[in-house]
Amino acid sequence: MTESIDSSKDPTQAGVGTGEDSSPPQPQSASFEAGHVITFTFAHGVHDTYASFVAPLLPSLIAKLSLSMTEAGVLDFARTVPSLLQPFIGHLGDRVNLKWLIILAPATTATMMSLLGIAPDYAALLLLALAAGLGSAALHAVAPAVAGRVSGTKLGWGMGLWMVGGSIGFAVGPVIIVAAISHLGLESTPWLMVGGWAASALLFVRLRAISTLSPAAQRTVSLREGFQTLRPLMAPMLAIITVWALLTSARMTFLPTFLTQEGESLWFAGISLTVQTGVGWIGALMGGAISDRLGRRVVIFASMVAAAVLMLVFLAADGWVRLPILMLLGLTGPATRTVLMALVQENCPNNRAMANGMLLAISFMLESGASVVMGALGDVFGLQMAFTLSALILLLGAPVVRMMPEPVAGPPPTESP
Repeated sequence: MTESIDSSKDPTQAGVGTGEDSSPPQPQSASFEAGHVITFTFAHGVHDTYASFVAPLLPSLIAKLSLSMTEAGVLDFARTVPSLLQPFIGHLGDRVNLKWLIILAPATTATMMSLLGIAPDYAALLLLALAAGLGSAALHAVAPAVAGRVSGTKLGWGMGLWMVGGSIGFAVGPVIIVAAISHLGLESTPWLMVGGWAASALLFVRLRAISTLSPAAQRTVSLREGFQTLRPLMAPMLAIITVWALLTSARMTFLPTFLTQEGESLWFAGISLTVQTGVGWIGALMGGAISDRLGRRVVIFASMVAAAVLMLVFLAADGWVRLPILMLLGLTGPATRTVLMALVQENCPNNRAMANGMLLAISFMLESGASVVMGALGDVFGLQMAFTLSALILLLGAPVVRMMPEPVAGPPPTESP
């Protein structure tokens, strides 16, 4: 056990002079605090419900504003540009209590995404996407780190539950937005923001005593030193995310567009997205739990190979047969993301938010950049060929998992505030 820290002697830890409230950080313990973990899962779920609006909205926005596939990909890229700020927001969150960013994230993202339906032109779409990305960057930079801290020694399980929220959100979101468009029209979407504001009000009540501060705030290293700590993981992490990127863009961003181009209804396209994202929570929980027992590399490699093969099978199938294939495909992505989040927090225990922010910034930017590439490939070769290439790249890239360093032995350190 590390030496106890007296927060009364540390103005940084107590929030003195920072402009933030002085809620003390919660200690790292071996116990699993289910109530707090579920609250963060709820925040993630509501936020990602609105974040998932982009893909099912694309067919309608393409028709309304005569967008090209490349422009559609740039729109998704714009939404994730603010994720570049995540390492810096996370580093600040290790030192200053930024709980308000978690509380306001659902309201912010809900407002911006709900206004996409009435955007008058492409420039307005880009501005709304950028603003929504700020809310997303704030939530994803600090909330997973605090959720990981209150998960104790069950870090893989805790990150699995965090991913459950995102999976449920991405499953529910397409149904909500497609129903709104189908029954009330594209101009009705602003009313949907009410749910995000209600969620933020509930989070205000639930998270009053929560702090994003690291329990080891006195030992929190500089941003540069934090990057140095993560250096052994950077190359394999970049390689894994890069080979995943095109397939992630295919199955998340362009799936509804691909299906509607093949003659399917908007409802079928929305259901297809819901089916694969709706089971993501199972993949997240299984991936996290199995990686705690069998190792992180095993889960990542198996997920990569399975996803590539399933995408090829999906492209060869037709009609409703595709739905069970999408369900299996939906297990793979969250499993990999869960394990990577556990890995970076294990390797940077005193700078969890910074490390987590770094991972998600890299993930979001590469996956969004892949959306631009996927859109360009779709314009030139068609989405069928673009989807096929995404699967082949992932399959051929699966051996990069061997680049990952061996895990550090022993449980995470136990600290006292």
